[in-house]
Amino acid sequence: MSYRVRPDRALDGEVHKAATHQLGKAIAVLTDRPQGLHEAVHAARKNIKRVRALYRLIAPIAREFQQHENDRLRDMARSLSGLRDATALIEASHYLQTTAKSEDELQALSRVTDVLTSRRDRLAEAETDLESKARLAITTCNEALETLKDVSFEARRRDAAGLFQKGWRKNLRKAVQALSECHVEAAHAECFHDLRKRSQDYWMHHMLLRDVWPAAMHAKQLEAKILVDVLGRYLDMSMLADVADREPHLFNGSDDHARLLEAIISRQQAAREEALNRACWVFADKPEREARTIKRLWLEAVD
Repeated sequence: MSYRVRPDRALDGEVHKAATHQLGKAIAVLTDRPQGLHEAVHAARKNIKRVRALYRLIAPIAREFQQHENDRLRDMARSLSGLRDATALIEASHYLQTTAKSEDELQALSRVTDVLTSRRDRLAEAETDLESKARLAITTCNEALETLKDVSFEARRRDAAGLFQKGWRKNLRKAVQALSECHVEAAHAECFHDLRKRSQDYWMHHMLLRDVWPAAMHAKQLEAKILVDVLGRYLDMSMLADVADREPHLFNGSDDHARLLEAIISRQQAAREEALNRACWVFADKPEREARTIKRLWLEAVD
């Protein structure tokens, strides 16, 4: 995989290679669309998240570049997010079906899934500018590639250890802060959304630096990815509950609406507890201590 920064290679080349590969994949999938435009958009947004996570990690030596490119890529990804929420609702309803507690609940949730699929399809028909947004996204990725060519991340291999220590510490502090805000009894879904973003960065940073201790980094990477998935499930159910409240007419006065809300309430509480428990384990170490470990591992790998 090209999404890595190896300690036995020059930092500048590794960063350019990783970012170029992800931006190139985004351009390719938006151009070729092997599974259609909507799947291409979803795949491209994943590539962009990886680039942004990489730039956050190296921000201590390229602050202005990181801020500029983060804003550029964030805005581009947002422009492509139109139908993602509608699709996420369908995925949440599928999950609820897999955990149905009775045949009646299963049938009701199956009908809910059909309703949400029809809703997504109507929104897709109404979104007539996605084609132009995809073309603009390709242009933006090409501009990001050109900007990347003009910037250097020169640092001696041992100096890079201090860079990663700073980047790791800063991003982990943000994660710990986000987690503390989620522990508040009346924590809003936005708090969990922020925790998920920080968890995604943490997962991707383990991917990037996995060569310094492959077995341990891979294990922590997997735990962080599970946390990201659980948080995503929790947030999707929150969004589904909001849609059910705002658009009750979708259910034509049937009791499917009530069954859906009951299912969300029971599963969402479980997902919340699981997410908090997993996050407490994933982010158990103090940021300063873990960042020092990353620095030491990098130096040992260089030597």
